[in-house]
Amino acid sequence: MGTVEIITTNDILIRSHLVIYGDAATPEIAAYISEEIESMWNEPQGQVFVKNDIYNVRFKITAEYLTELDSLTIYENTDPTINYFRVEEFSHNHISFVDAIGCNTGYFKLDNLYKGSTTAAHEYGHTLGLKHPDEIDIRGRGVPGIMYPRGAIVDAMYQYNPDAIPGDGANGGTMHPQHRRVIQADIAQLNIQKLRFNNKLAVLGEFTSCWHPNHKRIAPFEFFGDPQDL
Repeated sequence: MGTVEIITTNDILIRSHLVIYGDAATPEIAAYISEEIESMWNEPQGQVFVKNDIYNVRFKITAEYLTELDSLTIYENTDPTINYFRVEEFSHNHISFVDAIGCNTGYFKLDNLYKGSTTAAHEYGHTLGLKHPDEIDIRGRGVPGIMYPRGAIVDAMYQYNPDAIPGDGANGGTMHPQHRRVIQADIAQLNIQKLRFNNKLAVLGEFTSCWHPNHKRIAPFEFFGDPQDL
C-alpha cells in the first residue's frame, strides 16, 4: 500500500513505509528490504499516461524495525503509506505472504530475505494490487517480471539449474527468483491512470490491518494466509 503523488508536471512519486516486527526482525533487515524494493521498482524508470500526459514514476521506500508492536497499533493506523510485516524463521505455509492483493500487512519468512532474493520487491507488488500472471510459461520472453511466482517456466538461463529440463522443478527447471526484475509492464499494471486524485494525491491498496503472531506459537488451523504469495 502507498500514496501516489503528482509532484511535478512530469513526475509521480509513490511512497511506502514498511514497519517490520517479530522475533527474527532486525534493523539490518529493515534497511535491506527498503533498499531492495526502492532500487528494483525504480530500475525500469517506469512511465504512465495520466489524462493524456506522460509521467515518470518514481518510488520512495523507507522501513523501520519496531521491537514491540501490538495489534491495536496496526488496527488504528490510518496512514496509507505504512505496511506492517512480521519477520520469522518459521511460516506454516513455508513461504512469505501478504493478507490480500492490495493490502498493508503480511508475513516474511526469514530465509526468503537473503540478499538478491527479490521476495520483498515481489510482496511489495502485491501490496500495490498486483497478482501473479495467469500464464507462467514465459520461455522466449526474456527476463521474468517481478510478479512471476516460484515455479514459473522460463528460459534456461533464468532457471535454478540452466541444464535442467524446463518445468522439472525437482531438478531446478523452474525460475530462480533472483532473476526477477521490475519491468515497465509491472508499472503499467498499477493502473495509476484509473486512480482518483485529490489535490494531486491518491492511494494504491487498502487497509487489511492484520497483526500476525509467530507461527511457531499457533496451530496450523489458526493460520489464515494467502498461499499464492511467493
